[in-house]
Amino acid sequence: MIINNEKIQQALNYRPTHSELKDILAKSKRLERLSMQEVSVLLNTTDKAGVSEILKTANWVKNEIYGNRLVIFAPLYISNLCKNDCVYCAFRCTNTSIDRKALSQEEITNETVALLKTGQKRVLLVAGESYPKEGLDYVLKAIDTVYAARDGKNNIRRLNVNLAPLEIADFKRLKERNIGTFQLFQETYHKETYAKLHLKGPKRNYDYRITAIDRAFEAGIDDVGIGVLFGLYDYKYEVLALISHIEHLEQKFGMGPHTISIPRLEPATGSEIASAPPYPVSDDDFKKMIAILRLAVPYTGLILSTRETAETRSEALNLGISQISAGSKTNPGGYSEVDSIEQFSLGDHRNLDDVIYDVCAHGHIPSFCTGCYRLGRTGLDFMEYAKPGDIKKKCSPNAIITFQEYLEDYASPKTKKIGEQTIAEALRNLPDDKIREFAMNSLQKIKDGQRDIFC
Repeated sequence: MIINNEKIQQALNYRPTHSELKDILAKSKRLERLSMQEVSVLLNTTDKAGVSEILKTANWVKNEIYGNRLVIFAPLYISNLCKNDCVYCAFRCTNTSIDRKALSQEEITNETVALLKTGQKRVLLVAGESYPKEGLDYVLKAIDTVYAARDGKNNIRRLNVNLAPLEIADFKRLKERNIGTFQLFQETYHKETYAKLHLKGPKRNYDYRITAIDRAFEAGIDDVGIGVLFGLYDYKYEVLALISHIEHLEQKFGMGPHTISIPRLEPATGSEIASAPPYPVSDDDFKKMIAILRLAVPYTGLILSTRETAETRSEALNLGISQISAGSKTNPGGYSEVDSIEQFSLGDHRNLDDVIYDVCAHGHIPSFCTGCYRLGRTGLDFMEYAKPGDIKKKCSPNAIITFQEYLEDYASPKTKKIGEQTIAEALRNLPDDKIREFAMNSLQKIKDGQRDIFC
């Protein structure tokens, strides 16, 4: 059983004591994953002082594991073709108000180059849940196309994918394309709600979707991302279901997801429910939820998208978020200024440079690092570094080096100025002299024209 509903309901009804909260936060400071029962204590803590301690501890844990680095990426939509009728999505197959399009390989190159010209080095390829006649081959060719694109010395160094569930044989084909993370959201773990929201198409099969991550692991893909679309059902249930899913993966494969995404439902063309979520999550509850997830799985990446406003995203940086998208478009051809309907409304319309400036202004260092993927620090190998907090020794210098590349090649004058200040501070905060020496030597090489240095 992947989702233990009986256990979840018991946890939802639990009423915590102050001493329990104190003990759980102490456990989090030991960088240990929390049980479902312990997560329920955090979810059911409502007093102002208790919530404040949760938020403060989450920030401490994130910095202890990852430091103040924040990974930057952008989604790359190559198709809005879809067989599914998901009532919350603009791409639903019954929505006749949008033009359907699958980008050609030439158009995918153009989109990738447009992203590269802003300074991006990591993308999340999104293909919807239906492909042209070529089937999965279309996606595999698109991956090759993205990796082959260039803007001067700049190229996409790591491509993650958000695709429909696959069989094991096709997951193996996907792995051969040198992807980073395979990402798939359950949308809602509540089975009755799931059935009401997915009216037809392959996605209607709840069990096939929730077992897709198992098949990805069985095919050898050891970096996976899961997530929930918050607003479709009670957020407390969804958080506990996420923990149930993680517990299942850890018991079966010895590791859980590499990332968790936490989008909130936003308006979408042709969807009434998207404009009036049945279970809206307030800003305060959303921030608390981010912090709880950071404490629940301290070594797992938490991703925040441009669905959220610039203000919310800035506030969330101190609550445990470790990755954000920036300068995003959610329609095929959007980076090449193609005028078409996006999958959902964006809350943050800033370009990459403005987001980077804001990240620095809030005391964080932007990172375009892909070192772990390329050196094989994935799956269990990554967790061996992450769980004791040692991954920071890799993340921090790699963030500094890749950020210097951005400053040299793409930054505006105001961003370059604050970026140089940010790097100087980051150098001072590196954990030891050997790491600092490597970072400083690498920075000089970047200034001298070398690129793509990592440890």
